[in-house]
Amino acid sequence: MRALCLLLVLMLHLSWGFSHLCLPHQRAALLQFKHSFLTDCRQWYGSNGYPKTDSWNKSIDCCSWDGVECDKLTGHVIRIDLSGGCLAGNFLANNSLLFHLHGLERLNIAYNEFDGAIPSELFTQLVSLTHLNLSFSGFSGQVPYQISRLSRLVSLDLSCYAFPFNYTFDGRGFDMLVTNLTKLRHLVLDHVDMSDVAATSFLNLSWSLEHLSLHNCQLHGEFPSHVFQLPNLKHVDLSRNANLRGDLTKINWSNGLELLDLSFCGFRGSIPPSFGNLTRIVSIGLSRNWLRGQIPDVFGNLSKLTSLRYSSCNLSGPVPDSMFDLVNLSELYLSSNNLVGVIKSDMLSKLESLEILDLSGNSLLSLSTSGNDVNYSFPRLASVSFSSCSIRQFPSFFRTSKLKYLYLSNNMISGGISKWESEGWEELLVLNLSRNFLTSFEQFPGKRLESLDLHSNLLHGPSLSSWLNLSTPNQQFLKEFVISENKLTGNVPGSICSWNELLILDLSRNRLSGTIPECLGNFSQALSFVDLQMNNLSGKIPDSFANASYLMQLFLNDNRLEGSVPPSLANSISLEILNLGNNKLTDRFPDWLASLPSLQILILTSNSFHGPLPHSVASTNFSALRMIDLSGNEFTGPLPTKLFQNLRAMTATGKPKLGLAPLTVFSLAGVRYGSEDYHTSVNVTTKRLELELTKTLDIFVSMDLSNNRFSGQIPEEVGQLVSLQMLNFSHNNFTGPIPASFGNLVALESLDLSSNKLNGMIPSQMSKLTFLEVLNLSGNNLVGPIPHGNQFDTFDNDSYSGNLGLCGLPLSKQCINSREAEPPAPLVVEHEASKIPFFWKLVMMGYGSGVILGLSLGYIVFVTGRPWWLVRMVERDLQYKFTKWIQRIKPKRN
Repeated sequence: MRALCLLLVLMLHLSWGFSHLCLPHQRAALLQFKHSFLTDCRQWYGSNGYPKTDSWNKSIDCCSWDGVECDKLTGHVIRIDLSGGCLAGNFLANNSLLFHLHGLERLNIAYNEFDGAIPSELFTQLVSLTHLNLSFSGFSGQVPYQISRLSRLVSLDLSCYAFPFNYTFDGRGFDMLVTNLTKLRHLVLDHVDMSDVAATSFLNLSWSLEHLSLHNCQLHGEFPSHVFQLPNLKHVDLSRNANLRGDLTKINWSNGLELLDLSFCGFRGSIPPSFGNLTRIVSIGLSRNWLRGQIPDVFGNLSKLTSLRYSSCNLSGPVPDSMFDLVNLSELYLSSNNLVGVIKSDMLSKLESLEILDLSGNSLLSLSTSGNDVNYSFPRLASVSFSSCSIRQFPSFFRTSKLKYLYLSNNMISGGISKWESEGWEELLVLNLSRNFLTSFEQFPGKRLESLDLHSNLLHGPSLSSWLNLSTPNQQFLKEFVISENKLTGNVPGSICSWNELLILDLSRNRLSGTIPECLGNFSQALSFVDLQMNNLSGKIPDSFANASYLMQLFLNDNRLEGSVPPSLANSISLEILNLGNNKLTDRFPDWLASLPSLQILILTSNSFHGPLPHSVASTNFSALRMIDLSGNEFTGPLPTKLFQNLRAMTATGKPKLGLAPLTVFSLAGVRYGSEDYHTSVNVTTKRLELELTKTLDIFVSMDLSNNRFSGQIPEEVGQLVSLQMLNFSHNNFTGPIPASFGNLVALESLDLSSNKLNGMIPSQMSKLTFLEVLNLSGNNLVGPIPHGNQFDTFDNDSYSGNLGLCGLPLSKQCINSREAEPPAPLVVEHEASKIPFFWKLVMMGYGSGVILGLSLGYIVFVTGRPWWLVRMVERDLQYKFTKWIQRIKPKRN
């Protein structure tokens, strides 16, 4: 009877519980949580993000709310999953009740936009948590020490954005975590700043650990090899910790591993034979490590392996045969090593699941070109990269696959590509044949090609016109067309205007002639990059940039273009680089360029621009500009001081911090997906040499106004441009003194003020310019002593020629009544035995010190580890002092 009563009570309790599980105070806490945040799904959450809390209301039991789960017996909330819930706001504000959900076991608030630091109350009050996911949740700052109180935690994910690092873990906090969380099986801390954590701390990781992911955490030191032998470990990701070291040969690899990624670290040694024990492994990543030796032939038993990445590891020898028995392998990356041999089609055909093959950057590796290659098919192969190898002709087996990406740049492929050879490329999206010896191209490849890169070949004749005039539908998909550095002739046909999806057009460094099609800048609203430089194009620049709001870089330099700069370019609000140099343009300065908010590089050199620079400009004009070249024109008048006050990108110390995106130098490896070795360039003249800037284009800061007819004084405001590396005002009509503010140009490497009418003394403040390598002040009316010290002691007579009023070293003319130019008298010591004077002097010069060990007439021994110019400078200085000493002690003649 008693048992029956208990059963009835239990049934009544369960029936009440199933209809009213939610406890009132917990429902109130959740509703308070909901109303504390905004919901905004316009962020980056993607298609999976939606406002989960919209379903939370009083009329529905809270245990059935989206993302909420309750215990079916007690009614306590045990699980909250609001990942991708579009929540934004401060987590601590009015949320104290949420921390009273003491029965909560799982909390996932990843992919939201919360403010401030991680609230420590999550760890001090929600002590029943077993699963906690705060990844990409918007929190920032140091992970609180209190996290170590979550002793029941089984899974922890604090991964966050790569830049800047949102979370930081100090050494003490991490030591407490790994010591107290003994049940931890899943630990993900990707992109958490752990630079303060010692590598030895990982020795305390729980023996229960199965999943360890520490991608890009700034770890350093020698990683303990014992971690890899934890008995339950299945997943290890330590990738992109460049200063994390280890020795692969000293690790006894456990056969329980399923994923190992040590890419972009500092592990060393050879690939151990014990890798053959990893029979459960699915993915191995060792790219960019300091490995050596050959790849061992131990892969025969790794039947589950799907991804193998050994790029840039300095490996040598042949590709082992057992690697071609991996029937489940879908990715094989062996690029940038020293592998040798021939890859045959019958070997590759065994890899039935292969989708990506990258063997590029192995200069002694080649592909088979046997006639029976067409007998093998590769039904899943989508991407092949054999750039920078020893390929001499197209492998036939490519025609039997459904390739989408083919990279064969920087090989020795010669001759032409016939229609027959391009068969089977119907599915091709990207084709890179740059840096070969191709002479002809008979057919536009594929039906849906999006990127074609043929730059740096031997293509010649009017081939361009014939391709572009083909009435085939495939060109409507083309986004990138690069055929620079060939020998193409003829004109640029108007049919290019049908390529309305084009992003990048590069026809530079050919022999093209005629006029530019009128549609330039208007045929594709997505057009970002146009390079027609170094051809023989003539006529006017089309005024068709009305819809060119995405145009970022425009190179029309080194042609024969005439007329003015088209005003419609003012619509190119994304423009970063404009290079119109070395043409026949005739115009006043296009002052509307100043309103382009992103313009960083402006080159108008060697044209016929004339008139003064504009004096009335807004405070925001040219705020991003950091390279300007107006040299070789006919500009007149004084320099407007307002202009130099606006050049804020040149006044920043280091890289500009203007809230603007950094300069995008197109290099088909990042912004462009079609190629991997292409760079734009800009020519500048500095250090008396003409340099072609490519990869350093985004950090160089320069101003060249030389060879014009500017007049008046050089504004003091020029001295505010402290990030300038090159400044050239030569061959103008500037008068007055060199501004003393030039001593502030601490980054300056090259300064040319020659051939003007400058007067006065050289400011002594300029001796502080310790990076200055080239100085040219010749052809002026400067007077007085030349400053001493630092770089000024390295310049020769040519830097000052034509200034008859200058005196002091290195000139032979001595300064009169100028103690500043007179060097101090040397220390003379008499030897006790012979009374013969000699020197023993310690020379302190700011660059270091050297000791004169011996001195006799005409002979100096100077011991130093300094550059040759410093040695020569000291020798010259000592010779001068020695001569003055001889003159003092030499007897006077009657």
